[in-house]
Order: sequence, then C-alpha cells, then structure tokens
Amino acid sequence: AMNGAIYESTWNVYFKMHFGKLYQGIMATSMGPLDVALGEISACLIRGFVYAVGFMCVMTPFGLVSTPWALLAIPASVFIAFGFAACGLALTSYMKSFQQMDWIQFALLPMLLFSGAFYSLDIYPTALRWIMQALPLHQGVELIRGVMLANFDWALLGHVAYFTVMVGAGVTFATKRMNQLFLR
Repeated sequence: AMNGAIYESTWNVYFKMHFGKLYQGIMATSMGPLDVALGEISACLIRGFVYAVGFMCVMTPFGLVSTPWALLAIPASVFIAFGFAACGLALTSYMKSFQQMDWIQFALLPMLLFSGAFYSLDIYPTALRWIMQALPLHQGVELIRGVMLANFDWALLGHVAYFTVMVGAGVTFATKRMNQLFLR
C-alpha cells in the first residue's frame, strides 16, 4: 500500500505538474486545489486497494490468513495508503527538479528495511528503536499485523490516530501548496 501510494503520488504527479501541465488546465475550470488533491489521492487509494487485494489473494491460498478478521487488512491498507499518498503529494509539490525525486527513494528504502516488517526491532539499541517506531511504515506494519492476527488492542487506535494526522497534514499542505503554485 505504501509503495503504490507513494509512487502514484510522487512520480505521476510530478510528471503531470511539470511536463504535462495538467493542473494548470484543471485550475482554469471550476475545480480548486482541494479537488485536485483529493482526485490524485483517490487514484493513489485505488492503486493501494489493488495492491492490498492482490496480497490477500496470494496469502489466502498459502494458508497465511488465519482469521476472517484479516479481511480488515484491506481497508487498513487503504488507510495507510491514504496517509502516504497525502504526504507524498504534499512533498512532490515542493520538488523543482527530476533529480529531487530521488530523495523520496532515499527516505523510503531505509524506512522499508527498518520498519519491523522483515525482522523484530528488538535487535536495535533502545534509542534507535524509538526512532524506528516513530516512522510511519512501522506504524502501518503494526496496524496490519494486529488486524491480520486479530490482536485488537488500544495500540491499534494509536496507529490509526498516527495515520489520521498524516492524512490531515498531507491534504492540508498539498492543498495550500497547489493553491500557491497554480492560483497566483
């Protein structure tokens, strides 16, 4: 969900913004920056949904889905995609050159490797573990893991709150930035 949302909200949006000049045309209509932001985020959510369903379709025949509650991982994945898409859109609006898009990959790769998706964070020193636990992908991994294993506790609400803040901040910043860029 993270990869689908990030790549949809960064590379595709960057091309539409700088080469296709799509948003300048859209802003000449009755649509505003919030409409554009929500439209692009919706495309990201569709891609995140397709990824989540694809993973669920692969996991189920292998016996990795142990409870019907695991189906909640699909909407949880879409919510995670929402957070990453909103923030990716906001960050992309500040990118001036094609080379700056590499910064996104520079941030995502370590986050993916050290999120706790592949191995436990207990191997890290305490201070580094706290940093890793504060990163958004770790929050997403814990949310999906809790839903997939039907471990419903109060920590899941913390993960949901984390992504709710990401969504709100990302949509707000993306809308304001698009307003600055295209409605001068």
